[in-house]
Amino acid sequence: MDFQVDGQTVFAATGGRPFEAGDDAVVLVHGAGMDHTVWSLQTRDLAHHGLHPLALDLPGHGRSGGGPAASIEDQAAWLLRFLDAAGLARARLAGHSMGALTVLQAAALAPERITGLALLGVAAGMPVHPDLLAAAEANDPLAAELIVGWAYGARGLVGDNPAPGLWMRGGGLRLLLRAAPGVLHRDLAICNAYATAVEAAAKVACPVLLLLGDGDMMTPPRNAAPLAEAMAGSRTRVLADCGHMMMSERPTETAEALRAFLAA
Repeated sequence: MDFQVDGQTVFAATGGRPFEAGDDAVVLVHGAGMDHTVWSLQTRDLAHHGLHPLALDLPGHGRSGGGPAASIEDQAAWLLRFLDAAGLARARLAGHSMGALTVLQAAALAPERITGLALLGVAAGMPVHPDLLAAAEANDPLAAELIVGWAYGARGLVGDNPAPGLWMRGGGLRLLLRAAPGVLHRDLAICNAYATAVEAAAKVACPVLLLLGDGDMMTPPRNAAPLAEAMAGSRTRVLADCGHMMMSERPTETAEALRAFLAA
């Protein structure tokens, strides 16, 4: 489904169900260098169970026009304009990694508009190694290889997944390599520069779920603790035997956790 934001076309997947703007809308935001396809199973699951999901492609990603944002703050402000374009006065948000920082900042900017917040693979800080930043800036495939090498837990390394024939590391590599030149570097750079996640968390006024992987080497669960402490009443769930890419490593558990939280 296409929307118009800032004069650019923005694509969002609906999980196969016609979208209707309302209080049961859920907007899902992907991570650095990725697109809406990372939410494929979860989007379908939410739609099948009566919610109205929009798994969007951020500007310059996937099927959306424009270019990547200059900062997490700018990306969050853009997300609020996307809600306007979708006719959503209020919405629930879910974000993964960079997307988690984005939805967190959006909830801090407009707490009256966000009625639920799911943060997946999140940490209070997301510093990026200089070598990875340099490889991404050079559009070197090494950047994608480094990310994939760290993103998946042990199960992801051997292809253990309910979807037959799904090679998780290979799929993640191809996803990152199809990003337009410069997109991955910009995404990593804005994550590296964002230093106010805890301050943003203190402004959140809605129920919050932190969904983490116990084997996540990119955003270890312990690094999310300051966010949980800043958000009174937030809930944390740690998925066993799971790395950073829980949407594919633990697709069923991730879908069930999101649905139970977002449908409440």
